[in-house]
Amino acid sequence: MKLSKRLQYIMEQIPVGSTFADIGSDHAMLPVAAIKAGKALSAVAGEVNPGPRDAASKQVATAGLGDKISVRLGDGLDVISPGEVDVITIAGMGGGLISSILDQGIDKLQGVKKLVLQPNVGEELVRRWLLDKHWVLTSEHIMEEDRKVYEILTAVPENSGVVAFISDDVYKEYLLDSNNGPVKITKEIAVRMGPWLLQEKNSIFTTKWISEIDKLERILKSLATSTLQSAETKYEEIAQEILQIKEVLSCSPKDRL
Repeated sequence: MKLSKRLQYIMEQIPVGSTFADIGSDHAMLPVAAIKAGKALSAVAGEVNPGPRDAASKQVATAGLGDKISVRLGDGLDVISPGEVDVITIAGMGGGLISSILDQGIDKLQGVKKLVLQPNVGEELVRRWLLDKHWVLTSEHIMEEDRKVYEILTAVPENSGVVAFISDDVYKEYLLDSNNGPVKITKEIAVRMGPWLLQEKNSIFTTKWISEIDKLERILKSLATSTLQSAETKYEEIAQEILQIKEVLSCSPKDRL
């Protein structure tokens, strides 16, 4: 089985010897690959709809891994019991949905040592959930595949002893140098753009945010034709957001002061 680059990277974040649950498993490709690669001892493949569940069951049976992978039908983390797994992966959904799944199943996070999350959009919603619920964002990875940009976020429980830093360290404000002077990277900017991604600021990151500026500028043009007071306020907010993104992109990631 050949995984996509995205799923391959997610699998690499699973510690060897884990028991994990893949929520929204999509044919159970990740659990099958993780077991075959010796990354996981066992896995749960969760699906909310019967069709994908049946496809996952077929994939597991074909791989001869029915004794190690349990395919279950259920909504979000309803498919697992507290303490049953130590890693949870959720990929290919919006950030709002991922946050909702984690929130509704928060009691199922007992004993979970690592979350590996890949939102298609709304990454900042996932970062904010992790921050609010005392999970430390330990790494971020941005990649492009099939002309789509993906961000993969990993997190561990705060004060778990796994890492020597806490969320306050991850989101600590600092300055970046630019041609127009220092630019403050606030907590809000880090939540929006990614605290670890801001440190690296590779070409994919830059391309993503240039594209975001283009979208926001199109919204500005639309708002400019409105006579509503609310449109004027929104125009000012978006204009400020565009300026902020441009300032961040103008800084070198190595110019932290």
